[in-house]
Amino acid sequence: MFMCFEELTDSRRQKSDPAAPCFYSLYNPAMVRFILILAICTPLLRSGTADLILHNGKIVTVDTKFSITEAVAMKDGRITAAGPSKTVLANERGPQTRVIDLQGRTVLPGLMDSHVHAYSAGLSEFQRPMARIDSIETLQAYLRAEAKKVARGDWIVVPLPFPTRLKEMRMPTRTDLDVVTDHPVLLDHGFMVVVNSAGLERSGIDRNTQPPAEGEIVKDEHGEPTGILRNARSLLKGAPARAQHPAEGLTEEQKARALEHMLKLYVAAGITSIKDREANTGQEIPLYQKLHAEGRLPLRVVLTWHLDTFRPKEEILQEIASAPYRPRAGDDWLKFDTFKVYLDGGMLLGTAYQRSTYGSFAKQLYGQTDMSDRGKPFIEPETLYEIYKAARAQGWQITAHVQGGAAIDLLVDTFERLDREQPIAASRSHVIHASFQSKATVEKMGRLGILADAQPAWLYCDSAALRKVFTYDGMRFFFPLRTYIDNGVKVAGGSDHMTGYDKNNATNPYNPFLGMWVSVTRKNKQGEIIHPDERVTREEALKMYTIWGAYMEFNEDKKGSIEPGKFADLVVIDRDYLTCPEDEIRAIEPLMTIIDGKIAYERPAH
Repeated sequence: MFMCFEELTDSRRQKSDPAAPCFYSLYNPAMVRFILILAICTPLLRSGTADLILHNGKIVTVDTKFSITEAVAMKDGRITAAGPSKTVLANERGPQTRVIDLQGRTVLPGLMDSHVHAYSAGLSEFQRPMARIDSIETLQAYLRAEAKKVARGDWIVVPLPFPTRLKEMRMPTRTDLDVVTDHPVLLDHGFMVVVNSAGLERSGIDRNTQPPAEGEIVKDEHGEPTGILRNARSLLKGAPARAQHPAEGLTEEQKARALEHMLKLYVAAGITSIKDREANTGQEIPLYQKLHAEGRLPLRVVLTWHLDTFRPKEEILQEIASAPYRPRAGDDWLKFDTFKVYLDGGMLLGTAYQRSTYGSFAKQLYGQTDMSDRGKPFIEPETLYEIYKAARAQGWQITAHVQGGAAIDLLVDTFERLDREQPIAASRSHVIHASFQSKATVEKMGRLGILADAQPAWLYCDSAALRKVFTYDGMRFFFPLRTYIDNGVKVAGGSDHMTGYDKNNATNPYNPFLGMWVSVTRKNKQGEIIHPDERVTREEALKMYTIWGAYMEFNEDKKGSIEPGKFADLVVIDRDYLTCPEDEIRAIEPLMTIIDGKIAYERPAH
């Protein structure tokens, strides 16, 4: 500070007229020197102003050089400095600064989950804990217990457990559910449901019932319904709303509290930003807006506008043109950016649109009886093109839920068609899930500049069952991170968290460190390593949950790394992510989550 003032005084002494004005022509050498000195001294003049400093740690910046430093300072929600502890403390600490000694702990940029369904997850256990169903035996035990609580004759509704996660690795049928006879039973997963004999009888479904268009009543070898209904939930009579959304009887404030609670659980997991992939006009959007308006939004949210396409094309195009929602409308806490449709079903239920027919194990796992089945697209190619063209005309970043290989190819081919009219890379459009990729399609994505929203938890939870259907070789490009990165495709890590509060046991687990561990190891629950050639480095896995996620939402200049000027969103963790034993990555726990320069979560002392 004193040196700066001495320099200014010296420059004035050299002037021929000591009484001359303080500002001179820009071409005056003394003025040029003044400007240079001011630029040098400005950081010192503002020193000692930080609100919070973390020092004596390992700060993993995830900047372009992937720099590692010791300290970081924050003020007014922004990072003001990152560097050696001595320098940051000398330049940024003031009388009101809170200083935290990290004692060698590691700090990462605030983590992002690029694919959650926070509203349904928040509702799932808001009123009572969910059943942990991992086998048909535990399912039957749960149904017997529920039958004692539910009024005689009322529906018992349970979220359909993914058969890939059941010990028996098979889809339950009405026979399994007939342990309860006094109640109709519904296992519910939206497009796919299973009912017991009482449920079929209540709904008047028998061997002669005609399914809805694009729907199926699955039948056994004798032509009798097995209880499995694909895209035929509309046939049920008197069944409650979806089990994943148990919102009946809740006030708007209760729904808001359920959502708020789920968002706080994300913060406790080290997550500072999410991308909600199912923002619908009548449910999620007003609740997010309510939390934001009341200052109750605990982390940053980017909304994906999901549009229902099971209706006439003209209605869809009209809604796209007239919707009040616009891309990137909002602020740094809540905004829109993506337009989404569903192009096929799910690989965990056997409804994904595949390149070839499902294998013979699909009969057991999914309850399939038609061995020529390979799933169906929900939208025809020309209609998809017209929908996307209309959305892009409004400035939307575009994407689709795609699981099966044929659906992925259809989506990327549509992107390619749009690219011929106007380059698509600038829109940062992307595939969602894209589980069964191919090398050729990934290469095409790289050429077009298409991104990927990928879910590591499925390899962890489901690959043991899926390989029985598709074979080990058939899963060569399942969750192909190495191939993506080598072809220049940026990957954002997401969980597709749907239900449950536990970060490691929810559907699907939203623990970002579990996701990073799976990306690095390619290990599943059974300890098998699935195609190790697709493993990535720890640095690349971290980028999936930080800077690449920020890039997908046009926010790489604001978050995703620890650099001056960016949001002060950070997470302090209990061990060194970069050097701890590989299998400890999944066990990393946040000690502190900082959002907007404020401590949003601190792990309780044990």
